[in-house]
Amino acid sequence: MVERRSVAISGWGTVSACGAGRESFARAVAEGRSCASQIERSDVYHRPSSARLAGLVAAESLSTRLKPAQARRMSRPSRIGLVAALEAVEHRGSDTPQDWEHAATFVGTSFGPCSFSESLLKQVFEEGPTAASPMLFTESVANAAAAQIALRLKARGPSLTVTQREASGVLAVGQAVQGIVEGASTAAIAGAVDEMSPLLHAVLDRFGALARARRGLDEAARPFDLERNGYVAAEGATMVCLDLEDVASRPLAKVLGTVAAFDPSAPPTGWGTGRGLATSLSRGLERLDVDPGSIDVIVAGASGARDGDRLEATVLEEVWGNELPPVVAPKSVTGDFGGSGLAAALLLCEGRRFGATPGFSTADPTLGLRPITRSIELTPHRVLLSAPAAGGAIAWLVLETYGT
Repeated sequence: MVERRSVAISGWGTVSACGAGRESFARAVAEGRSCASQIERSDVYHRPSSARLAGLVAAESLSTRLKPAQARRMSRPSRIGLVAALEAVEHRGSDTPQDWEHAATFVGTSFGPCSFSESLLKQVFEEGPTAASPMLFTESVANAAAAQIALRLKARGPSLTVTQREASGVLAVGQAVQGIVEGASTAAIAGAVDEMSPLLHAVLDRFGALARARRGLDEAARPFDLERNGYVAAEGATMVCLDLEDVASRPLAKVLGTVAAFDPSAPPTGWGTGRGLATSLSRGLERLDVDPGSIDVIVAGASGARDGDRLEATVLEEVWGNELPPVVAPKSVTGDFGGSGLAAALLLCEGRRFGATPGFSTADPTLGLRPITRSIELTPHRVLLSAPAAGGAIAWLVLETYGT
């Protein structure tokens, strides 16, 4: 019998509305503080009553590791993703061999490079097809960020971009791990990246997806809360370095595996009934030889979407029942999109403190769970990251720490 090769996360980096780097994110999470701010509004795009907040990456967060001359031809997702990737490589350390010749680059994104796509289409519509900018075109595709990361690192292994909405980042990590296990690559950098442009923000608002202020309540993401009415749209990136466990000199967490499923009852832009998803998760955990009772903490994908949070709560309750471990909801801090769930899972693996869930105040009696409501500091052995997506995709990632 051939022994299965184990893969570990050896470094990670993140960029979000909380700032650039792991420490900025860790501080915001520990304080239980929402990082949302006012988005640039347009009379053309936004209605007067539309949502006003978004989780936006500040310009100075990108200048920390990327010079203007390097960034000027890149789309915003490429810039954000590359900054997170460079931090991940730095965190990986020089003790682990830095041979990227056969390394893979796997990135998940929900919407791709919106601003460049918008600018390219505007050129075509206003001036005709011959006016289309080649520079805009090369960065208007969803896999632009993965390509830029691979070019910078000189990673010549497989490159893949996953577009499955909120599940994209976890699926990208899962594909990267599989490639290393099967020998298609020696190492990988993987994760999630997204931008939030004013146009995309306005479109999501018109679909009724975003949180709005009403009845004396401020506009906020309220995961699992009775008063939740949508999510705060956000941009950001989280990238991880993946290596064979016996190669990594300072592994942070072992990847026990991923489980993926699909809800055929879900409409293209919404949430379905979730029937059968709990069974898929249970069977997937069994395949990974992971007892649900061994999971010490769950990182939820809950964002404040009424139906999305209900579906996730139903699945988790069916699997764990009354023995549900503590649940953290990092999208209450960063907003939705950009890989904050993956970043939160890694903070937990490091034993970092988590503050109370911002925006949560009243438990929904139709749901059997609530996120943490006080500051906690855990030293988990196993962490489950849950990533349900609008449109039917769902994925789970199981990490195991090396601590006692």
